[in-house]
Amino acid sequence: MDYNSLAVFALVIVLLKFFHKLLGAKQHPPFPPGPPPRLLVGNFRDLPTKLPWLTYTEWGLQYGNLVHANALGQHIFIVNSVKTANELFEKRSHIYSDRPVIPMIELMEWDFNVGLMPLGDRWRQHRRMFQQHFRRDLSRNYRPVQMKKAHQLLQGLLESPQDFRELLKTVAAASIMATVYGYDVKPSNDRFVALSENAVQKLSESFFPGAVAVNTFPILRYLPSWMPGAGFQRFAAECRQITQEMRQAPFDFVKQNIRDGVDSKSVVAKLLGASQARGRSDDEVIQEMAATAYAAGADTTVSILGSFFLAMAVHPDVQKKAQIEIDTIVGPHRLPEFEDRPSLPFVEALFREVFRWRPVLPLGVAHATTADDIYNGYFIPKGATVIANIWAMTRDESIYSEPDRFSPDRFFTADGMLNSDDTVLSFGFGRRICVGRHNADAIVWAAIVSVLSTFNIAPAKDANGNEIEIDANYSDGLVSHAQAFACSITPRSNTAKNLVQATEVSDM
Repeated sequence: MDYNSLAVFALVIVLLKFFHKLLGAKQHPPFPPGPPPRLLVGNFRDLPTKLPWLTYTEWGLQYGNLVHANALGQHIFIVNSVKTANELFEKRSHIYSDRPVIPMIELMEWDFNVGLMPLGDRWRQHRRMFQQHFRRDLSRNYRPVQMKKAHQLLQGLLESPQDFRELLKTVAAASIMATVYGYDVKPSNDRFVALSENAVQKLSESFFPGAVAVNTFPILRYLPSWMPGAGFQRFAAECRQITQEMRQAPFDFVKQNIRDGVDSKSVVAKLLGASQARGRSDDEVIQEMAATAYAAGADTTVSILGSFFLAMAVHPDVQKKAQIEIDTIVGPHRLPEFEDRPSLPFVEALFREVFRWRPVLPLGVAHATTADDIYNGYFIPKGATVIANIWAMTRDESIYSEPDRFSPDRFFTADGMLNSDDTVLSFGFGRRICVGRHNADAIVWAAIVSVLSTFNIAPAKDANGNEIEIDANYSDGLVSHAQAFACSITPRSNTAKNLVQATEVSDM
């Protein structure tokens, strides 16, 4: 059977399902408003494949906080407000906590990731294992490692400021790898860092509805890779190889260290020890949990720190205000520590604003319904895909005035107190909220406050001494990153430089 025949066959199956649903459909309330569907294909051609959050935000302005689209019989709902997200994902989490079936995830063998798993016993087992080591109280145990890695970032910036993007990748991976695997990442060209970056990038490129044909026509997954139109099969095969190595290589590193008697403190070592003590063999689950922690956590951390550097380069007034606060509270003769965090409200506001200004996951990770539901008189059927448009929520002018402007001051009350709006929407909602959020929060804060205390970030200059304009362009995909930009990173003073150098000696 050739590609055209398969495409026709897929369309026939869709049409049969469509007419079956049409003939057997029961009366129900209307769907929420949305773009007008076309005959048979619905809104299939309307689904954006590039920067979809922008299109979905426009739909929200036109149709409301809950938008409906129908792509070849698959119902898709876009949630554009925090209020609606809380109503559905939090208050009705028993209905809205599943994940949609995305064939490319299975083809690329990313279905081990607890964040992408459907509800069930396997998901509960993975989630429980995460909670045992990454809940709020236990995450505090990782702070010394996280701050040490932040200090190593400072050393890298002092030696090679032009390589800041690579240094951000290193510090993000280093914090997680040290905690999860007891592994010290190399300063550059680290094999494990490269594996994670490559695997997550491939996942990100093939996630959204409409991005890959097989996600819309699951039957196409049976196309052999040599057939025309089956490029996704070759892409998936390449990704499988990288994903398998990403899972296996650091796990084998831990097991070898255990055999050599040199690791008992890493998360993986503790889990393996507990499993052995119970007389069980949980190697596969432990390997999958660890790979999820280091792949997902590292990539999102790189994204948010990239946005921080961009924001500081184009907003020197905000940077200066944060530095004055650090100088006043911490002083010039030591680096900030986690104990200083409650005393640095403007740094805290800046931290929140970075997450709001450029959401790491502009569309979060899609939810799916496990039962029919009615919300505000609108019908949401079982098996629907429900997308949280984080981008739209962070652009809600009723909550954030001038939402495109970077302004930490928005998080202060009229009397100058830090307000209670500390929710990071990119961490998700309800039962599906990110289990590693406390860890990520600490890593990002440590890096931000450490850099602010010791370095000035400014636009780079050309050969004539003119500032090079920075374009705040961002990549497409599940995790969005600032596109490459140049900036100048210099020590704030000789005292700051000496402080970084002294830290290097103590860390060696």
